[in-house]
Amino acid sequence: MKNIVLVGFMGTGKTTIATKLAHRLKMEYVSTDGLIEKRENRTINEIFTKSGEDYFRGVESEVAREVSGRENLVVDTGGGVVLREENLANLKSTGIVICLKADPEVIMERTKKYKHRPLLNVEDPKRRIMDLLNKRNPLYAKADHSFDTGAMTARQIVERIVELAGGLEK
Repeated sequence: MKNIVLVGFMGTGKTTIATKLAHRLKMEYVSTDGLIEKRENRTINEIFTKSGEDYFRGVESEVAREVSGRENLVVDTGGGVVLREENLANLKSTGIVICLKADPEVIMERTKKYKHRPLLNVEDPKRRIMDLLNKRNPLYAKADHSFDTGAMTARQIVERIVELAGGLEK
C-alpha cells in the first residue's frame, strides 16, 4: 500500500493519529523526527541548539527522501517538513499527504507543557505559533487532504483517513 503521510504544525495530533492509524491499517509507523534523533544520536532540541535549524532541515530532507523510498508506512513528520518543497514532492511521490490543523489556541494548550519544542522556547509562544502558522499555512495547503483536529476526535479523523486509504492500494 502507498504511504500515508501526516503533516501539520506541532500539537495538531500527528503522532497520536499516526500511531492509531498504523495500528488500525496494520501498517508500519515511522516518525521522521524519531529517525532524525536516532541518526544523529541526539534530541531535536539538541540539534537545533548545537547545529542550528538549517542543519536540522538538511537532515530532515534526507530522512524524508529515504522514507519516500519505502511503502506501507504511516509517516508522522515534523511540523516544518513542508518548508522545503523537495520534501513535499518526495513524500507525495509514494503516498497521500494529509495535513492536520488546529487553531492557535488549541495548539498552545496542547504544547504548553512540553519544553522539547525548540521553536516555542521563546518569551511569547502564542505569538510565535501565529507567526509560524501564517508562514506555513500556504505550504500545508498543498497537502492532498486536511482535517481540523480541534473540531474532530482522533477516532473520527482515523476513520476518515481509513476511508481515504481504501483507494490507496498500488
